[in-house]
Order: sequence, then structure tokens, then C-alpha cells
Amino acid sequence: MQSAFGWLPRSETRMSEVLDFGARLQETMVRHGRLCVGIDPHPDLLAQWGLPETGGGVRRFGEAVVEAAAGRVGVVKPQVAFFERYGVAGMEALAAVQRSAREAGLLVISDAKRGDIGSTMAAYAHAWLHPESEFAADALTVSPFLGFGSLGPAIEAAEAYGAGLFVLALTSNPEGGEVQLARRGDRSVAGQIAEAAARRNIERREGHNVRDVSHPALGHIGLVVGATTASTAQQAEVDLTRGLPPLLAPGYGAQGASVADLREGFGSAFDHQVLVNSSRAILVQGPQRAGLVDAIDRARDDVS
Repeated sequence: MQSAFGWLPRSETRMSEVLDFGARLQETMVRHGRLCVGIDPHPDLLAQWGLPETGGGVRRFGEAVVEAAAGRVGVVKPQVAFFERYGVAGMEALAAVQRSAREAGLLVISDAKRGDIGSTMAAYAHAWLHPESEFAADALTVSPFLGFGSLGPAIEAAEAYGAGLFVLALTSNPEGGEVQLARRGDRSVAGQIAEAAARRNIERREGHNVRDVSHPALGHIGLVVGATTASTAQQAEVDLTRGLPPLLAPGYGAQGASVADLREGFGSAFDHQVLVNSSRAILVQGPQRAGLVDAIDRARDDVS
């Protein structure tokens, strides 16, 4: 019997029976394509939809997106900040939206970009990845810029619960290059982050005695690589294929990247590893369900 969060609590199943996030994401992408729908209840969109800037407003917004996305795509990505803006009511809305999405069969990536050290990182990991948490998600975005090793508690939690992480690596904001393309020793910071994620994915795969290397599953540790910055990977000596990390690619659609840009930027990684996020280009077609459905279908067909 499944819980409302998509898998049984640890007390009711052996964790070895839980498919890693990478395997579940791969199955979902085969079934539904590579589109991830962002759930970003920006104040401007709330106004366009005729919804109040309240916890109730963002909940109605999120539930409408989930209803339109279910059965058409496999993954949604709530942007936590747009819910947190409305305090306790906003976070209660986020918990409800994520629960609804998972009950509808969607994988949920909580876009919270958490990053800290020691027990604090462990607390973040428990809040977002523990299957009995109110904010339980299938994966969480995290920041490695306190050192990749600072993500240790989150990686351990992900591995314990069959969840995933998406680690910021080559982001699309102009300032990102100041840190990500900086060189430490003989490699860029982004290159070292990608290599550390690759090693963890490889160790996990070997620990599970996966010997069929002809069709290995995606790793549980993914990278966030902007659709408009993927082309810098070669310059930054970032190997996007080593360890088969899933690649979360924001920037398609309203932010300017086309499918041609994605194919050129990601190269051989595009066909099997890239999960393309689209938010505003879809959300501006609401609030009517028909408009959202049409936008989702068009984007899904375009990127797939």
C-alpha cells in the first residue's frame, strides 16, 4: 500500500525495495517525455488569473496547474519562494499542492535551493525528502557553494529515501559565472561540482551491483544547467554525461532558449538526461484549464 507521498514510510517497507529517484525519473521521461512544468505563482500571474495574493490564492493556482499537468507530463517543479512569500498559509498551500501532485502520479521537484552545513543541512533534508514530511518531495534543488561536501547530509537522506537532488552547477543568471566558471586548481568550480556528483552516482550504482552498463538508470544526483548556459559546459570542462546525472534545464520558452539551443548546448546528453523546465510560457495561458492544457501539450511535443 502506498502512502499519500508515493512510497511507504520506512517502518512499513525495506528501503532496498524503493526505486532510486533516477530510475523513477527515467521511467517517467520514457512514458511522458522530457517536459517539467514549473509551478510559479508570481504576483503578476496571480493578478492575471484573478486570484488574491494569499495562501488560498497560491493554492488554487498550484492545484489548477497540477490538474492540467497530470497525465500529460511526468514532473512538476514548485518554486518554493512564491509560496513562502505568504507565510504559514503559503507553506500550507505548498504542502497541499505537492501532495496533490504526487497523488496524481507526478514527480515533484521542490525548487528551494537549500544549502548549509552539518545538522542544519540534515534538517533541511529531513523537511523536504523524508517521506512522512509535510513537504515531502521526490527531489530537491540544492546549492553546493559551501563546498560539495556540505551536501553530505542531503545526499545521505536522498539515498535513504529513494529521493533525488539537483545541484546547482551552470545557472543561467549572468552573475553565476563569477563563481561557477572560476578556476580552482586545474578545473572550474562547475567542473568540480559535476565530477563530485558523477562519483556519487557511480558509487551508488556500483553499490547496488548494477552490472548492465548498456542501459543504466539515471543517477540520483542531478545538476541544474541552464538552457542558455549549457553551451559553456565544454569551455568550463564540465562533463555532463559522466555518471549519467539527470540535467534540470530551466530557461526554455519565455527565457529565450529554443529546442535547437538545447540540442546544441547539451549535445549527446540531450536525448536521455535533460529534463526541460517551462514555467511562465505555460502559466500565462491560464487560468482556464483548456489554455493550460494546450500550452502544456505544445511545449511537451516541442521538446520531446
